Amino acid sequence: MRVETYVIAFLAAAAISTLLTPIVRALALRYGWVANPGGRNVHTTPTPRVGGIAMFFAFVIPLGCLIAFSPEVRALAADETNVMRIGALFAGAVTMFCVGLVDDLRGLRASHKLITHLIVGALAWACGFRIDGVEIPLLGSVSMGIFSLPITVIWIAGIINAVNLIDGLDGLAAGVVFFASVTNFVVAIISGEPLVAVWMVIVLGSVFGFLFYNFNPARIFMGDSGSYFLGFVLAVTSISAPFQKASFTVSLVAPVVALGVPIIDTLLAMLRRFLEKRPLFSPDRGHIHHRLLDMGITHRRAVLIIYGVCVCLTVGSIAIALGRSWEIGVAIIAVIAVLFGLVRFIGYFEHLNTARRQRARIRSRETERLRSVMYELRPHLDLAHTEEGVLAVLDWVRTRGGLEFVEVVRFVAATSTSPEGEGSFVKRFPASVGPRAKDVVTARFPLGPERRAHADVKFGWSSEFGDVSPHTDILLQIVVDAVARRLEELDSELVSRPEAEAEAIVEAASALLQTSE
Repeated sequence: MRVETYVIAFLAAAAISTLLTPIVRALALRYGWVANPGGRNVHTTPTPRVGGIAMFFAFVIPLGCLIAFSPEVRALAADETNVMRIGALFAGAVTMFCVGLVDDLRGLRASHKLITHLIVGALAWACGFRIDGVEIPLLGSVSMGIFSLPITVIWIAGIINAVNLIDGLDGLAAGVVFFASVTNFVVAIISGEPLVAVWMVIVLGSVFGFLFYNFNPARIFMGDSGSYFLGFVLAVTSISAPFQKASFTVSLVAPVVALGVPIIDTLLAMLRRFLEKRPLFSPDRGHIHHRLLDMGITHRRAVLIIYGVCVCLTVGSIAIALGRSWEIGVAIIAVIAVLFGLVRFIGYFEHLNTARRQRARIRSRETERLRSVMYELRPHLDLAHTEEGVLAVLDWVRTRGGLEFVEVVRFVAATSTSPEGEGSFVKRFPASVGPRAKDVVTARFPLGPERRAHADVKFGWSSEFGDVSPHTDILLQIVVDAVARRLEELDSELVSRPEAEAEAIVEAASALLQTSE
């Protein structure tokens, strides 16, 4: 296959996707085909959700034109084995697109969608997209035998749902599909399968054009029509017959690695729902991208972090496809390290442990002690008539709550040498803190509204769970808020009063006017 053919296919798909997406968006806004904010959705305004329409036509139109007008592609399509594969590809893609579109517009039950995924997977298997056997290093050829059909169907249905589940942030699913398609394209070239390479380069173009409108802040979502269709194409191309003639690592490990993020996210979702005794297909906000947002990472940065992981996985999967035995081993180890680092970074297992403790009402010692403090906190603050007295209440909270230390840190105004300002200790309870234990955890809160805070309060304590439980976090926030209100009543410089800020603004404006006069 000539390079020009791949370039033309990519540019044609990208152009069609770029031109069709705003048209689809306008129609979606006109007819109300939008995803409303709220629930698991992280967007804040109604957004069109049928972007898959543009990508679907950006895929089928260039592919159909190449088969009709390109002698090279037409010759490949005329091959007896390819006729069945092309028919299965078109039939499955159209079916998945239609099922997803109906789900976007009207909604479908999860069981009905799963049944269609299984049927389409069985059709693809019958037409030649199948996992019949693999060549495993040191073990030789392993035939799937009667398990070929169920394994193939599970693979196709699993990838379709994996792509759908990862579609939770602007540009996330499209980016993941883009990087996975790069891997499939390279593996197709290595395996001597130009037809699959053409399919992948068209997917790359359609996704590339769509990302202009889908990247944060997204003006349109791909919806289920896009995720189901793209997931199916990725699933069947990664198990195309020439791929299976290659080694085990090329045929299965490479595409698994390329789709590592959605696959890991799906497996973790199933584990999470199993442990929480919920239906495996029930929706929630525990996916990888949700965990990144819960950590305080911005929407765009969360997407870019996952993009970075996908780039590493893409490089690793290509290295696996190209490498020899020892190189493959190194690449696999590196990929496992990347995925483990991602899961560890988002604190996924700690999150599951915290959720388990919440359901079982297992509370830490400091939580139970702080609950008892709440009953006496306000009377103690009412008896404090000075700033020193209010800060002494924090020491009382430390003692009664079983905390190790409390620090009040006042901010120093920014200077030319320190443009972001510095912090200086106002009080530390106890006055001297010795070597801290390894299991000490800390929590820091602004003293008053964060935009107007002049100081922070930092608590530290030894936790048998090794983390700050949500209960403890809320109780400490209540303590700090109560202390801030009392300091505001006493006109303390540690907090900023709204009236004082307003007076300062008026004085600054008056001084500016006098200077101009």
